[in-house]
Amino acid sequence: MSKAEKVRQYLQQFPKASAAEVSKKFKTTASYIYIIRSQMKKEATKAKKINVSAKADGVDIDKVHDSRMPRFAPKIRLQSTPVHDSVNNPAHYTDGGIETIDFIEAKRLGYHLGNVVKYISRASKKGTNTGLEDLRKAQWYLARAIERNETTVSR
Repeated sequence: MSKAEKVRQYLQQFPKASAAEVSKKFKTTASYIYIIRSQMKKEATKAKKINVSAKADGVDIDKVHDSRMPRFAPKIRLQSTPVHDSVNNPAHYTDGGIETIDFIEAKRLGYHLGNVVKYISRASKKGTNTGLEDLRKAQWYLARAIERNETTVSR
């Protein structure tokens, strides 16, 4: 069992445990715990949405696979792998098992450095892109962050 799975199990058993306490127990950083918690919340929200939409359609989820249901009954598509969603869950943002925004928020990077991480993490993962355009965008945002930092320091 991986460290992430062990942390998930622990957080399910002890949902009110602090990130500092959990990180100490598993010899990791608090940021790592925040990221796992964020992923768990997203998964729980996604599961709730599936249940709510099924109830709104008047479908009993337990009977979805029941062959006695009429052919015209609304169908629910439950999948173990996420459907490609270019708005809420783009594949080039979740490469490596963590969503880029979760990392950016956990590290509190702000706008400019957050964009640097975003563009670097997705470079050459969008299919037709070789990555050069994203790397140039990352470079632009990094230069902007450096410029703003130098301006702030010199005042």
